[in-house]
Formats: sequence, structure tokens, C-alpha cells
Amino acid sequence: MKKPKEMKVKPIKNGTVIDHITANKALNVLRILNLPDKKSKVTIAINVLSPNMGSKDIVKIENRELYSSEVDQIALIAPNATINIIRDYEIVEKGKIQLLNEIKGLLNCPNPNCITNTGEPVIKRFYVIKKEPVILRCHYCERIVEEDEIESQF
Repeated sequence: MKKPKEMKVKPIKNGTVIDHITANKALNVLRILNLPDKKSKVTIAINVLSPNMGSKDIVKIENRELYSSEVDQIALIAPNATINIIRDYEIVEKGKIQLLNEIKGLLNCPNPNCITNTGEPVIKRFYVIKKEPVILRCHYCERIVEEDEIESQF
């Protein structure tokens, strides 16, 4: 019996690797980052084995570093992810995503009667009730927002 060939993913010279993404959430991460686009080379691994997580997703993006607002959004759907910044094939910065205790301006409240959905000039604010799975509470109407409602906004 022949030994199966291994596929190897080419390392990136410069860019970002998002690792330890919750399994099956990589496509949501791509939506947050507006990828794919005509410029960026993206490598995606979905449901790969992980000794710590069981399974995980990985996203590699060449020639792009993330904005803090993008990292904040990714934290909502993949609170255990890590971000690696690559320059000249070396990891120059590595950090774990931090889900803040308060989320401002990133999400809409799903309650149609919430003041944030009436055209009033207020900043949308949510408090993190639980970090895994992510559960939020609206500052204004106190509506509980669960993971599926968060993901549907990306």
C-alpha cells in the first residue's frame, strides 16, 4: 500500500496568521476581513486536528496586517484565536485575541425596539456576559444576544 503524499502549505514572507480559530468559523473570519479580494493571497485550513482544541481553523493572509477593529470583531466569533504577524518569514509578534468586557460600535442590537435601532445618535454598546460561547447583553434594552445572532451580523 502506498503512503499518502503530504500536502505542505508554503510559509508566507509577510502577513498575518490567525490560528486557534474555533472550528468551522474561518469563513466568518474571512467575511469580517472582506476576503478574498483581488490582492490578497489567503490560505484556509478548516477543521484541522488540534491537541488542545480537538479541531480548529487557521487563516493565513499574505501582505496584510489586521486593524484593531478587525481583531475586536474576530474576538466575538473566535475568542481563543491567536494572531501571528510575519515579516521576512519570521514571527515578529504573537498575541492571543482578547475579548473585551464591553463591545462598542461593532454590532447591532437584534431588538427592533431598542433605541439603537430608532435613528437616535447613540453608540451601540454591549456587555460580555459569557466568553465561551460568547453571550452579550445590550446596554440600552438589556436584550441578550447569543452566538448565532452575533455571527449573522458578519
